[in-house]
Amino acid sequence: MPEKNIVEDVIGDLVDNFTDTIQKNKKSSFFEQEDTVASRFNRLFGREKPIHHVLGGGKSADVLLWRNKKISASVLMGATAIWVLFEWINFHFLSLVCYGLLLGMIAQFVWCNASGFLNRSQSRVPRLVLPKDFFADVGVTIGREVNRGLLYLQDVACRGNLKQFLMAAIGLWVAAIIGSCCNFLTVLYIGFVGAHTMPVLYERYEDEVDGFVDSLLVKFHSHYKKIDSGFLSRIPSGKFGLKKHD
Repeated sequence: MPEKNIVEDVIGDLVDNFTDTIQKNKKSSFFEQEDTVASRFNRLFGREKPIHHVLGGGKSADVLLWRNKKISASVLMGATAIWVLFEWINFHFLSLVCYGLLLGMIAQFVWCNASGFLNRSQSRVPRLVLPKDFFADVGVTIGREVNRGLLYLQDVACRGNLKQFLMAAIGLWVAAIIGSCCNFLTVLYIGFVGAHTMPVLYERYEDEVDGFVDSLLVKFHSHYKKIDSGFLSRIPSGKFGLKKHD
């Protein structure tokens, strides 16, 4: 069948492309590659700025790119500890909050009364106070991102472009399969670990990844043209007058 041959060609091109990239990196020296790769390959997602600037350029980008290894490792270990508590030990969120508050009260109680036992002047106990706008900012940010996603899905569904509709449907279907294999907390933890490992690995092997992705997209585009000319172009697509949302 022609569809089966196209899939086999795509898989074969992936393997050949990956092998050729490794062989080219072995043959060329580091300094030669640094001078020529920028002119031969496009940056990932068409970006023109450093990856640190793309990630925001602030303290969050420093954490994701491991500028301070102690802070980044502490954040990753904290997320791993939380995931282990809830996923492996089957700890409950309410129990964790209560135990945390209990430990905080015990620490403050000891701090306040230790000076009396040690015959020292009473020191000021540090207090934890969240900013007034903290929860409001979190709610506004979450609401904005949710509305953006809903608008995108509704635009895809109402524009009448069947190709985009099928791609969005396949993406949701894949997400549903992933969600059926593991719970929401595990998905968040995998995304968190990926956010703390993939950017720093990409920054270290930026030229190799850009070259591989660029050549891969070229071959994928050629195979998509074959599928489009043979099947997708025959699918009728209409256009409806949907107003764009700012």
